Amino acid sequence: MTDEGADRQATFGTDGSLETETTPDATGENDFGDPKDANETDGGYGRYAVSSLLQKAVRRSDEVVAAWAAWELARSGYAWNLWDRLTLYVVEDLRAGSDVALTVERYEELATERWEPDEWRGRLCAVHAALAAARARSTRESANADAYFGAVADHRADARERGVEPDHDFPAGDLESGGEFDAALDGHTGEGARLDRGTRFFKTRGARVGPEGEDETSARRQRLAMELDDDVAYSSAELDHATTPVNPDDPWTEPDDIGGDGA
Repeated sequence: MTDEGADRQATFGTDGSLETETTPDATGENDFGDPKDANETDGGYGRYAVSSLLQKAVRRSDEVVAAWAAWELARSGYAWNLWDRLTLYVVEDLRAGSDVALTVERYEELATERWEPDEWRGRLCAVHAALAAARARSTRESANADAYFGAVADHRADARERGVEPDHDFPAGDLESGGEFDAALDGHTGEGARLDRGTRFFKTRGARVGPEGEDETSARRQRLAMELDDDVAYSSAELDHATTPVNPDDPWTEPDDIGGDGA
């Protein structure tokens, strides 16, 4: 019932290519009293199949299947595979910023450092972690972004070689002064240094936040710090602009003149 040739760990890159590495063989007997084949679980399943099922269950938010797959891997001596996979799912299959990343990490720590990963408490940690991942908002936004940006990079390079404009480009485009993302080119960058963009430019353009803006206390301290600056004299318009949230519908546009020289 195990996978053919399953003596190597199999993973897939964003382009679908198969990547492998040697993994430990299974030991002991399965539930039926037979010696386990390489990469066979206690239930007689192929480890690769169970591991893949776990990931698809997390993606599809199927808590029951995810919990079982995690339990099967943990009890079968494949906790090392389980925790490696769950950690991957956090970055490949769940919404950015999900606090489940810390939850999975904590359960792994308990299962592997405080207890034995295949004993009762270790198995409970495995089930908890799988349930947490399955209950989190699932998305492949990071993997899709990686694949898309990589494809655009290849397309841009090909377009340059052919001497034509690319049909698709990075969000930053040419990233040059005077362009949409001019605010990013402050004195910390080579272009900003060339243009002699100093503290004034950074404070009034480069340091703006949004769309909620600073809270009242932070905005007041920001304004006072600028007013008390002995090296730069800010106008009232500059002080107001620096503490105004960026437009959520157009976060990069800055006025040409807000009362200072922009340097």
